[in-house]
Amino acid sequence: MTGSRSLPQDRPTLMDSPLSATASSDTTAHYFNRELSWLAFNDRVLAEACNADYPLLERLRFLSISGSNLDEFLMIRVAGLVGQVQRGIEKPSADGLTPEQQLSQVREKLAELNDRQQGTLRDLREMLAVAGIHMADDRRIDREAHEWMRQHFLDEIMPVITPQALDPAHPFPFIANEGLGVLFTVRRKGQKGKDEDLVEMVLIPSALPRFLRVPGDEAIYIGIESLITRFADYLFPGFKVRGSGVFRVLRDSDIEIEEEAEDLVRTFRSAIQRRRRGQVIQLEMESEFDATAEALLRDRLASPGASFVKIDGMLGVSGLADIVKEPRPDLKFDAYSPRYPERIREHDGDCFAAIREKDIVIHHPYESFDVVVDFVRQAANDRNVVAIKQALYRAGNQSEVIEALVEAAENGKSVTAVVELKARFDEEQNLYWANKLERAGVQVIYGFVDWKTHAKVAMVVRREEEGFRTYCHFGTGNYHPVTAKIYTDLSYFTADPRFGRDAAKLFNFVTGYVEPHETEMLGISPVNLRQVLSELIETEARNARKGKPSGIWAKMNQLTDTDMIEKLYAASEAGVEIQLVVRGICNLRPGVPGLSDNIRVKSIIGRFLEHSRIFAFANGAPIPGKQTRVYISSADMMERNLDRRVEQLVPLENQTVHDQVLQQVLLANLLDTERSWELQPDGTYERSEAGEKPFNCHEYFMTNPSLSGRGGALEAGGVPTLALRRGAV
Repeated sequence: MTGSRSLPQDRPTLMDSPLSATASSDTTAHYFNRELSWLAFNDRVLAEACNADYPLLERLRFLSISGSNLDEFLMIRVAGLVGQVQRGIEKPSADGLTPEQQLSQVREKLAELNDRQQGTLRDLREMLAVAGIHMADDRRIDREAHEWMRQHFLDEIMPVITPQALDPAHPFPFIANEGLGVLFTVRRKGQKGKDEDLVEMVLIPSALPRFLRVPGDEAIYIGIESLITRFADYLFPGFKVRGSGVFRVLRDSDIEIEEEAEDLVRTFRSAIQRRRRGQVIQLEMESEFDATAEALLRDRLASPGASFVKIDGMLGVSGLADIVKEPRPDLKFDAYSPRYPERIREHDGDCFAAIREKDIVIHHPYESFDVVVDFVRQAANDRNVVAIKQALYRAGNQSEVIEALVEAAENGKSVTAVVELKARFDEEQNLYWANKLERAGVQVIYGFVDWKTHAKVAMVVRREEEGFRTYCHFGTGNYHPVTAKIYTDLSYFTADPRFGRDAAKLFNFVTGYVEPHETEMLGISPVNLRQVLSELIETEARNARKGKPSGIWAKMNQLTDTDMIEKLYAASEAGVEIQLVVRGICNLRPGVPGLSDNIRVKSIIGRFLEHSRIFAFANGAPIPGKQTRVYISSADMMERNLDRRVEQLVPLENQTVHDQVLQQVLLANLLDTERSWELQPDGTYERSEAGEKPFNCHEYFMTNPSLSGRGGALEAGGVPTLALRRGAV
């Protein structure tokens, strides 16, 4: 794939090489490599940037996302491998590769992905130009545009940037993580008439936009680095600019916290500062980089395990997100407004009355996240509400949920918020929210030092005629208003007292370390969630061996836990038909004779990011059916989720909720053909065959209302079902 310009539309497979090396034992042959599997996922994301079915700016968005994904992968996963190699760790991963072998294969794949990103960008750039959106080059810059850029540079850019000479009198500056800069080689006349060559560095502040739009009807964008290079003469009067080059630095960004940390907040503030100064993992440079400047940069930024990458094109592809904001609705997906649940409207917006009548499940982003905000906001202003408890993993930078909790505390409610400081890249935002909540009188808990609290739970205790009643919200996604518009997730509301008692135990576990030895409904990790899932899988295997109906349907983001994979293999060998929708990393090998003959794995990549976790078990009757056991969860089948995080597994017993999640949400995912990729036994992914009746699960949910949220509307018009399509599963 090296040197290719773009992904052909009819390309049948991605990531041509297997996801693990030739295995030396039966055990290692059971698994794909985790890191290579993740890169295969980003390969599928990048493929969407080449999808001719999508509008051009949406394709550019996918390209930007693929760049952002690769940056995080380098800063976390590659940095982790580099650290293992430096410490001399040779313990192989489950697939048999040592850290050094993984690092070698990962970097080879990263080079391929970088080449494909740049080829895709060149193709999209040409198509966008035809559509009237230009990434500026000299052909597009007329005199008027040039003058605007010059003046903007002098007024808005030059006062902010600081050129620094790199010589013995000026120490080499610190370059922050994801730092972008330009090196210039310049020449001036010396004191004795001799020419003097200097290397100057200009670091581009992160506060400056990556792309600037030239005013006018025609959309012309110029990268900030190009603007600085274009007007470098103003930066260096009296010098002759002889060469330049753009560079970018990525650093190790993982945060490690010592278990004996005495003050978690202070420790995290210090750790965030250290992250900005982490070890260099990758130095990226333009392919046409000045040789003198390059040698200096390599020398000063060299560190054990760092890679130096020449890129023929744009550095920092994630910055294309600035151009995606261009107001061209004709080049974007049709606007979509999520529905507000009719069940709650029928109760005049009273969330508690609607939930008290019957359990509700909300399918985001097709149904509005506003109902979650309204649930907390109503609790804040209800004089009968006495207490609110909520676990906050990620809440975003403009969170109405946080404001509602603040309001509740100010209104005299007892409010407890579990704020997870270890939510990667959200640590600073969460520290800010924690401080704001504490000032309002909220009891803020930071949970465990060595476990993340990843559960998505809120409970409201309300005084009613019959006594105190607890209303609960369990989610598969975060209380984050932005991601709730693009992530597919489930919100489950219930007033079932069994859930209320279990939710209270979960919070007591996090706030007071009181381990919940027995729960009535919830599975909680790291206490018993693994055990519950294991027993459910083993039950299906026993039923299959006895000749009873069996089956497992599951949807998750990642599947890496070797114990869970082995249990799925055993169930497959027993005759259990297993259908898995795994968006990202999948270490399980499907369709291997004698191992996983009965396992099918697919990945859905489309307009929305698949994020919900759903597990369904036939339970001795044909699946899907009323006897099927259905669960939603905050946890993936990963060791960290099952053993090192606080998570919840929620059984769905209400029949309407059960049927919606099983026979609408999960079934539609299994039936999707237009946005699905099938995982092959050798680790490659092939696009699903659309067939005579292509089916797009995202379009289906955008046009068909849910069962649970419809209320009386169900009786009026019914809900389209997928029953006629079940034979395809």
